[in-house]
Amino acid sequence: MGAPMTEIRWHGRGGQGAVTSAKLLADAAFRSGWEGVTSMPSFGAERRGAPVTASTRLAHEPIRVYAPVTAPNIAVVLDDSLIAVGGALVGLKPGATLIVNTVMPVEELGIEGDVSVVTADVTGAAEAANVIVGGTPIVSAAILGSVAKATGLVSMESVEAAIGSMFGGSAAGKNVEAARIAYECTSQGGSR
Repeated sequence: MGAPMTEIRWHGRGGQGAVTSAKLLADAAFRSGWEGVTSMPSFGAERRGAPVTASTRLAHEPIRVYAPVTAPNIAVVLDDSLIAVGGALVGLKPGATLIVNTVMPVEELGIEGDVSVVTADVTGAAEAANVIVGGTPIVSAAILGSVAKATGLVSMESVEAAIGSMFGGSAAGKNVEAARIAYECTSQGGSR
């Protein structure tokens, strides 16, 4: 049996793009050399703004698990308000990495336990790159820059290729720029 699989759980609000993020990471991971990749949404009767989760699994062998991730190695939070109400901290494996889209300092997030917290102003990155739909910054692709920097699981080149594959024309260029900005503004926290 090879190395264990890496399980990532995404937390967002309906309309933010958590499902898109999960798909983009799976694509970028495959492009980075992961042989086994899966992504899946987890929906209920959500509506725009309601908490939504998605899952991505990465392995160097085929993956035969298609259930939502319940004990992630990595949790990615697209909206820092979900730390308190969205279950982002539930089931994290010891030593897990928590990547949070926030402008708040790590100390103000109130996260306790054996978790490494990484923060980035991904919303600001999306705004700077003009990735805005209906007046709302869309962070689904930008957050991948933070994931690449915080985890090293995927390269920025593979992130950019995945974004280019999903989006066309100027949308691809803007989302790639947002991911690059997010990569640069990602700060490594530390274990809490």
